[in-house]
Amino acid sequence: MLVSMKEMLADAKANHYAIPAFDVSNYEMMKAVLDVCEEERSPALLMGLGVDLVGKGLPLMTSMVSAASDFYTVPVCFHLDHATDVEFIKAAVAAGFRSVMFDGSVLPFEDNAKKTAEVTAFAHAHGVTVEAELGHVGNAMVGNENDSIKNEDPEDTLTLPDEVVRFVEMTDVDALAIAIGTAHGVYLKTPTLRIDRLDEITAVCDRPLVLHGGSGTPDDQMKMAIEHGITKINIFSDVVGALNGALKNKLNTIQNPSTWPAFVFEDARKAMREAIRAKIHAFGSFGRV
Repeated sequence: MLVSMKEMLADAKANHYAIPAFDVSNYEMMKAVLDVCEEERSPALLMGLGVDLVGKGLPLMTSMVSAASDFYTVPVCFHLDHATDVEFIKAAVAAGFRSVMFDGSVLPFEDNAKKTAEVTAFAHAHGVTVEAELGHVGNAMVGNENDSIKNEDPEDTLTLPDEVVRFVEMTDVDALAIAIGTAHGVYLKTPTLRIDRLDEITAVCDRPLVLHGGSGTPDDQMKMAIEHGITKINIFSDVVGALNGALKNKLNTIQNPSTWPAFVFEDARKAMREAIRAKIHAFGSFGRV
């Protein structure tokens, strides 16, 4: 059944666990997440990326997740990840997304707050949850090979607690992604989370807090962040890395070029399921449904 992300995060916040939010780019990824969440009795929080939603991808992906949710008993939410265009967000809501993220983190504070408030007003009128980002979570090694690796110092883009108070008052967002030392993509060196900064933020913010760049961050640091208030953690690279690694190994052993996808993806499904299950257990979302 489809639910809003607001419902999911309220329970996670009240019961001190985090929900792993998995970006899904195709049927195989979607099914792997839903199957494991059903087995583990974990809320299923799936996310869509703009690169996968171009053209007919928007209605096709939302329709696929919506239809699939009818065959599972755990709550399912489809969340739009890292959208920067307000009109695209409106189209996503019309297509069936129950939750959206407006990412204005590279904008000046006032512009970020103004556009986020516009998105929130529209989304709330349609019963849709809104996540925003304050501070900026940069990139490590990201999935687009044409993108260069950012060499920015995470310390320069951390979320400022005094800005959190103003931002929430100005925007009325339902969830806030904060920067405390993580990065998107594959890390070149192990990150160190600023739990002290997280504590400063939780002291002044009553909204569920989100951590981006969960892939590759050590479990002990993630568990510490959850203990100190994080309720949603975004995961993509760990799962897509498992998919691609297993596919590469499989394809290198196949002699028949017309081998059916059911067999080609066999090892990749197992690898993705292992990665997904590991996050569910590390974040404590199993057995919550």
